[in-house]
Amino acid sequence: MKNTEIIFEVHEAEEGGYWTKALGYDIFTEAETWEELKEKIRDAITCHFDEGDEYPGIVRLHFVRDEVFAL
Repeated sequence: MKNTEIIFEVHEAEEGGYWTKALGYDIFTEAETWEELKEKIRDAITCHFDEGDEYPGIVRLHFVRDEVFAL
């Protein structure tokens, strides 16, 4: 059983939708909807790891919201 985990930071794109990057890996993707983003992340993971590599069994999405306000 795969027990490794990969974590993605997910951000809202200024123009709408989402963009994400994996922590510790050169994996990046973007999408218009949350469901589309998860599908693109699956595709990106599959493309990143070579056949025979054991790629992660768990994908964690860490949603980052950067908010600034004036006092």
